[in-house]
Amino acid sequence: MTQLPTQKLFIGGAFVEALSGKRFRSLNPATNELLCEVESAGEADVERAVAAAAEGFRVWSTTAPVERGRVLRRAADILRERNDEIARLEVMDCGKPISESLTDDALSAADAIEFFAGLAPAIAGEHFDLPGAVGFTRREPLGVCLGIGAWNYPIQIAGWKSAPALAAGNAMIFKPSEMTPVSAGLLAEVYRDAGLPAGVFNVVHGEREAGALLVAHPGIAKVSLTGSDVTGRRVMADAAATLKQVTMELGGKSPLIVFDDADLDAAVGGAMLGNFYTQGEICTNGTRVFVQRGVHDAFLDRLVERTRKIRIGDPLDPETQMGALISTEHLERVEGHVARGIAEGARLVLGGRRPQGPGLEQGNFYEPTIFADCRDDMRIVREEIFGPVMSVLVFDDEDEAVARANDTKFGLAAGLYTRDLARAHRVVARLAAGVCWVNAYNLTPVNMPFGGYKQSGLGRENGMAALAHFTQIKSVYVALADPGAPF
Repeated sequence: MTQLPTQKLFIGGAFVEALSGKRFRSLNPATNELLCEVESAGEADVERAVAAAAEGFRVWSTTAPVERGRVLRRAADILRERNDEIARLEVMDCGKPISESLTDDALSAADAIEFFAGLAPAIAGEHFDLPGAVGFTRREPLGVCLGIGAWNYPIQIAGWKSAPALAAGNAMIFKPSEMTPVSAGLLAEVYRDAGLPAGVFNVVHGEREAGALLVAHPGIAKVSLTGSDVTGRRVMADAAATLKQVTMELGGKSPLIVFDDADLDAAVGGAMLGNFYTQGEICTNGTRVFVQRGVHDAFLDRLVERTRKIRIGDPLDPETQMGALISTEHLERVEGHVARGIAEGARLVLGGRRPQGPGLEQGNFYEPTIFADCRDDMRIVREEIFGPVMSVLVFDDEDEAVARANDTKFGLAAGLYTRDLARAHRVVARLAAGVCWVNAYNLTPVNMPFGGYKQSGLGRENGMAALAHFTQIKSVYVALADPGAPF
């Protein structure tokens, strides 16, 4: 494999070396070979990124909204033109199959950018009829916003965060995960080639120190994070020192409920999609699969039969259906969860080991794993594993299913399969989750808000709701006559 060039910071419209002089290494998850070295930002780099973003904001915030929309539409077009190239690099960076990346990553980012490009000219306030006065509001950008990405969907997350921020007139500094640094620079190139002014979108690489410096910086008005609940609490505490606005899309331990009248083949497909897509490294995954007692055995039989056929292998092979986990450390963490599940008495039905075969020896591969006879108090049922590990549980009635589904500190997503639409609406209304699917799973169109309840996050990404998180309201009172004074 050819090593990629050193990944530089992108500040003020150009790729630059880090003033810190520090670098870190990024590995290909499928081979654990060196993919690239990455320039790591220090305090001086953060300062120049914030200064460049402030200057970019000065220009971009006064650019006509319709022109902002044109630039963003061009960016979406360029992303689609470069999709094959970006998908290949994304696969080498994060280990997912090329069959997924070609349809999910750059194209999802392009959809979000195009969607918010159309909304840019429509951002507006309200008018109020007042006695002897006119009142109105303005929706104005916040300033310099910080986006912090996760490693499972690098360019998609960068697009989801930057699109509403830029449409509203903000500038953004984006810090990708240190584990997947490659595609953020590609997105910066795309924005530059589309005509985005220098400084409006910047990329700062680094590990935890760089992120902490950015979150604490007084020149940044807002933080938008995708990450774990542990990281979210830390970022929120650091942002509180300067009362920054925050939106967070955090972890989950989502329930998927299969009722006895469900289309079982569709439900099995949904459970597989909600557990094994992207090697299970998806925050919304329905890893607690509650199956009504009358169909439990039939569901499990079909699930095992279909899961056995999943093809694990080289992520760049179009026939591969499951790739490699992000790192050796994460692979070992998943193995630890599986070992605890066995120790706690769950029945290992399938998987639970590293696969054997040519080309798999050096990578972070793990078999799709299914546990049955699970209890709600087991750690594999309560803790987010972020790997291809499914826990199947049995239930008897609707009230029981809802109560157990909601018995978690998380509330990102939930799903259910049933042919009874009255029941579907009734159950969805009772589920404590920000995103719910009926007879589907893990579909996230960009025009619908995305985010969680409870410890799964704050605020929403995508949809009209996202613009509210990247704007602030100014109320204006205009007197039409002298209102007088009591003095």
